[in-house]
Amino acid sequence: MRRIALIGANGFVGSSIARAFIANHDSELVAVNRTNYDAARTDGYYDILINAAMPSKRFWAQQEPAKDFSETTEKTFKLVNDWNWGKIIQISSISARSQLNTVYGRNKASAEKLVEYGDNLILRLGPMYGDGLNKGVLVDILQNKTVFVARDSRYCFAPIGWIGEWIERNLDSTGVMDLGANEAITVGEVADAVNSKSQFRGEIDNQVLSMPIIDAPLAKGAIDFVNRLKLKEGRDENN
Repeated sequence: MRRIALIGANGFVGSSIARAFIANHDSELVAVNRTNYDAARTDGYYDILINAAMPSKRFWAQQEPAKDFSETTEKTFKLVNDWNWGKIIQISSISARSQLNTVYGRNKASAEKLVEYGDNLILRLGPMYGDGLNKGVLVDILQNKTVFVARDSRYCFAPIGWIGEWIERNLDSTGVMDLGANEAITVGEVADAVNSKSQFRGEIDNQVLSMPIIDAPLAKGAIDFVNRLKLKEGRDENN
C-alpha cells in the first residue's frame, strides 16, 4: 500500500483530491494542513507528496510579491528538502507557462524548477469551478462585478471534482502537463450566456490547454455551473 501525503488538504483543490481518494483502498492518504504539518513531516517515508498548498491569488501576488514567493517557491523548497519522499506531484498553474510577465506566473514557474526531474509530475491547472468556489472570474460574473481581463480571454474551465478524480487515477504519470477542460470558451461567452452585467477591463488572458486531454469535459460546462448558482441564489432570496 502506497503512503501519500496531501499538502493543503483543506483547500479548494486539495479537498477535491482528498474526496477522490475515499474509495481508493490501495493507498494510505495522510491529509496535511497547517495544524499537523510538522508532525506529518517527521512521520516517516511517503511514496508520494502531493503539493496542493500553493496560493492561487494572482492580484494578491502582484501586490505582495515577496510573500507570494515565500508561499510558493520557498514552501516547495522545504517540501523537497525537509520531507522523506519518493515522488512529488506539484499542483501548479497554466500561468507558469502563459503569464511569465507576472509575479504569480514567475513564482509558479520557479517552484516548478525545484521538482522538474526524475519521476515527478507537474500539473498546470487551468481555471476551475465547483462547490466551495468563492473567488475568480466566474464568481465576479455571477455577482455582476468588474472582471479585470478582456472579454475575449479564453479559459479552459474544468469542474473541480473531475480534477481531483483525474489526479487520483494518474498518480504514476510523470513530466509536465496542463490539466483542464477541452474547447476553451471566452469569459465574455459565459457572461452573455448568464445575462451578467459585468464590465471587462484588462488585457487578453488566455488560460488554455497546450493540447487536448482524452475524455476531459468541455469548458462550456462552466455556464451551467454559473446558471445553477444563479438559480440557487434566486431561491435563497425568496426564502
